[in-house]
Amino acid sequence: MTFHSKLLLALALGPSCVSAQMAGTIVEESAPALTVSYCDATGCTDQAKAVTVDANWRWLENEGVNCFTGNQWDNATCPETEAGSVACATACSLEGATYEKSYGITTQGGSLNIDFVTVADNVKKLRKGLGSEDELTNVGSRNYLMNTEDKYEMFYLKNREFSFTVDDSKLPCGLNGALYFVEMSEDGGQAQYEGNHAGAKFGTGYCDAQCPHDIKFINGAANNQEWEASDTDPNAGTGRFGSCCTELDIWEANSVSTAYTPHTCSVVGQTQCEGAECGDIDANNPDSRYQGVCDKDGCDLNTYRYGIEDFFGPGPTFAVDSTKPVTVVTQFVTTDGTDSGDLKEIKRFYVQDGLKIETPEISIPTDNGLLVSDSITDEFCAASRAYFNETHNGFHDNGAMKGMGDALDRGLVLVMSLWDDHYAKMLWLDSNYPTDVDPATHPGVGRGSCATTSGEPTDVEANSPNSTVTFSNIKVGTIGTTSGM
Repeated sequence: MTFHSKLLLALALGPSCVSAQMAGTIVEESAPALTVSYCDATGCTDQAKAVTVDANWRWLENEGVNCFTGNQWDNATCPETEAGSVACATACSLEGATYEKSYGITTQGGSLNIDFVTVADNVKKLRKGLGSEDELTNVGSRNYLMNTEDKYEMFYLKNREFSFTVDDSKLPCGLNGALYFVEMSEDGGQAQYEGNHAGAKFGTGYCDAQCPHDIKFINGAANNQEWEASDTDPNAGTGRFGSCCTELDIWEANSVSTAYTPHTCSVVGQTQCEGAECGDIDANNPDSRYQGVCDKDGCDLNTYRYGIEDFFGPGPTFAVDSTKPVTVVTQFVTTDGTDSGDLKEIKRFYVQDGLKIETPEISIPTDNGLLVSDSITDEFCAASRAYFNETHNGFHDNGAMKGMGDALDRGLVLVMSLWDDHYAKMLWLDSNYPTDVDPATHPGVGRGSCATTSGEPTDVEANSPNSTVTFSNIKVGTIGTTSGM
């Protein structure tokens, strides 16, 4: 069937009858292998897994011609209407990825390396919509751990321990090498949305607690309605809908700062949102960010925010030296020490040069005296919000630790990414944020030692294109079994 015939058919049938994300056949998909270890009291067993790159990064084509070029949809293939969104999904195919050549993604044994900027030849000159452009520039990537060829690996972390080793030494201010979990569907939504022929194999179904609007396909249809191309990112834009779900940030870091953060949501699993339910910023409503279905701020633990400025950073003066690899161990403790108990605490320690490094104790002033904590609990989250004068507590309102534990019971997908920030320049991670507030008089504003002028994506991409992050030795098991500590 020609494209013209497919488009007419889809428009005639309407959105309730046809919805698809097609699997391409021009570029073969060959997911890089990655070894992961599963541990218990008897030891650890290696299992062969793989990673797949997110659908947003992939070539989207119809008979070899781009459906999406730069940060714009092809309006002939993907009309900006409800029926056109369906027609686009029916006509356009997600292609396989050339991981190392196009995206700078490589694996070896149990190690995944993600490069920041990768310049590659135009794949077989197939991307005809690019005209005479001979080179393609890719910035960062988002990758998921696979269980089988068409299913993501699902993690059930309550009463468990998760560990990995990370090398952030080549990540400057403004970058984020992130390892985290989100409540995506195991098959990327393939079974739920009829006609989705791409699924997890091609990296579909992403969601997180920011309810991102830049996802090109949501719920099996193109997110091209009300599409606005980014003014600063030549590869991205935003559509009418967002994609929300619970998010557990195990590691967001560069060589200067790090944080780990649970984000709860009132919805279960990947959920399409629109407008207020996404928590979209509304200039006429300063509270709009906090009225969506997810807690966008989360309950983060970044020691720098509490005045402990010598814990993580580059060099031997820091307790954790980011110029060297470090093993990060996170424990999910329940109320009664069983798998069925409610989640009550997320604990963290580090291993570097054979030494165990505990999270330092944090002292938070409260109305009842000092709260001393070295982990994330409901008490820590509430005290932190009050200390930082953050009047909204979406983490509590959307279920708090128990709500996060419920999501852990349902299962989460592992994400590993490297990215720069066109919205806030990553200042929320590694500098003062908000930038117009004095950190000397406002606790929590200081998040790292980077300058408030740092993190501009054009600068980072031009001056630090060879930045890279490596995640390795991923292990999950019963508490006390993954690190030998």
